[in-house]
Order: sequence, then C-alpha cells, then structure tokens
Amino acid sequence: MGEYARSSAIARAVQQRWTGADIRFVLSSAAPYAAQAPFPATLLPSSPTFHSAAVIDLIRTWGPHVVIFDNAGRTAQLKAARRSGAHVIYISARQRQRRKAFRWRWMPLIDEHWIAYPEFLAGKLGFLERFKLKVLRVPRVRYLDVIFSRAAPPAAMAAVLSRAGLEAQRFVLMVPGGGTGHRGALSATSQFLEAARELAASGVVTAFVGPADSRAAESPVDSHLRHLGALPQQDLVELMRHARLIVANGGSTLLQALACGAACVAVPIARDQALRIRRCVDLGVVVEATLDARRIAAGAAALLGDERGRTQLAQRAAGLELADGADVAVRALAKFIESA
Repeated sequence: MGEYARSSAIARAVQQRWTGADIRFVLSSAAPYAAQAPFPATLLPSSPTFHSAAVIDLIRTWGPHVVIFDNAGRTAQLKAARRSGAHVIYISARQRQRRKAFRWRWMPLIDEHWIAYPEFLAGKLGFLERFKLKVLRVPRVRYLDVIFSRAAPPAAMAAVLSRAGLEAQRFVLMVPGGGTGHRGALSATSQFLEAARELAASGVVTAFVGPADSRAAESPVDSHLRHLGALPQQDLVELMRHARLIVANGGSTLLQALACGAACVAVPIARDQALRIRRCVDLGVVVEATLDARRIAAGAAALLGDERGRTQLAQRAAGLELADGADVAVRALAKFIESA
C-alpha cells in the first residue's frame, strides 16, 4: 500500500493548498484500504493497471486537469490523459518503473517524473537518462525524498504520547510496516513483535505499531510493551519524532524515521530494501539487523547501551535534511493547477 499512502498524503496536501480541488482515486476494490479511502474513489475489480478501458473512460468523461500515475500505468492510459488535455505526472518507486518512465515513447507523454526516494538512495540520473532529457527536454524530474506528516501542535503531540502511555525519549518504537505483503518476508510482523517482547522483557519500554500475530492473545502481558495496532500516519510520525530509538523496515517507514532525525535499526523485509539499507549504513545513518527476532532485539539493545553511537546516528540522520515530498509535489503542481 506504499503507493496509496504516498498518493493520499499528496492528495491531502493538495486539498490543504487548494480547498476547492476535486480529487478522485482509482483503486482496486480488493485493496484493504479501498473502503476507507478519504476521497471519492472509482473501484475496479483489481489493480487499475489491468483495467485500461475503465481508466480511459473515467479520464475522458471526468476531464481532470492533472493525472498522477503512482508507480503504475499503461501506455494507453497515459495517452488518454494527454488526449484529454491533462497534465501527466508519473511517480517511480522502483528501478523497473524508473526505466519505464525513461523510455523514448513514454517521456513525451509525461510532464513531470517524480522519483519517490531521495537522490542518495535512488541514485543520480545516469548518462543515458541525462542524454534523453537533453534531447527531448521532457519530463521535469524531481526527487520526492520522503512523504511524512507535518509536525502537530504541542498539545496534539502530548495527546498522542499520553494515549499510548509513553514518555518522550524513553521508549523504543517498532514499526514492521507492510512486511506481510512481501514475498519471502511473510513472518516480518511476527519477528518484529517477538523482538519487541524481548526488549520489553529486559525492561525497555517498547511500542509496537502493527497487527498482532495469532499468538498475541496467548502471550503473557508485559507492562513494558505497548501494542498500539495500526495508527494514523500523523500519530505514527509524532511517535517517531519522540522515540529514543526506532526499529523499522527498509521502505518508506525508514525514510520517515530519518526525516524525524531518529536513531534507527533497519531491517530489510524485501529484496529492494536490502540495497537501500546498505546505502544508509554506508552513510552512517542506520544500523542494520537481519529479519530475526533475536538479532533485531540484540541490535536495538546494543545501540541503547551505546549512547554516543545512538546520538551520532540521530545527528547524522537529521543532517540529511530530507525534504517533505508532499511539499515538493504541491510546488510542482501549482503551475498546472493555478493556470487551469
């Protein structure tokens, strides 16, 4: 659901900037978030990528000013958006989709190509990419860095911590994210939860954000463990801003933690995350642990026991000065929306 979460954050930022904006999503009805989507949505039997006729018909009849394809899309869909007079934005979150966006036949169809990660992770534009851009002069390429919620007022922040039974800088935050959806990482959530239990059992106040596994109800209650379930994005980010240490997967959750200037233990739960984490390790902004409960807990405990190392990690993370991708997106959209 990474693409949906990212697009939702951008949509909320657009709504805040232009209160009269008409926003619509096209979603798979099978997606777990489809029923709770906060914006009007056209629901299709599966991914919109596989239903070009319906997508094209919606574009033709609705006539949007801007169409954003987030890490998905077909040539016929992009062409339909262009025919309708819409500006086309394509977001790539993986190398495969980035290569698609830099194909000769796609580049003239796209006004803006947004790369979902910061340059130090996604990589600078290669020679061939720069050459194609020089020849075609489109699209405009931007790095979104990281999508995260803006800081809440102090009272709201205090309420988030109070509801969770936590004190600022006195807890470890465990966030496995969407690990259960990745092939080869079906046990990610249970490994994170078991690591959280081990830390809590050692006396460390530990907050776990995510679903419980089937054994949760049978496990003894630990006064140091806070099982928070799923949280709204803004609440999660507030906890990130005030955690002493964060244990996260190597996806967008890790980038959000780094944007909050937090010390992090990063655990790859999918193949593409391993390379991303290694680059962060090389920059000295995270410590890596393998997807194993004991090693996750041991890595977190070791960092908690090394105050100098933990502080240096947090300082280097803050020094990255990652931009809020929602702000980047809104600034880019302004030239299309305000001229409509």
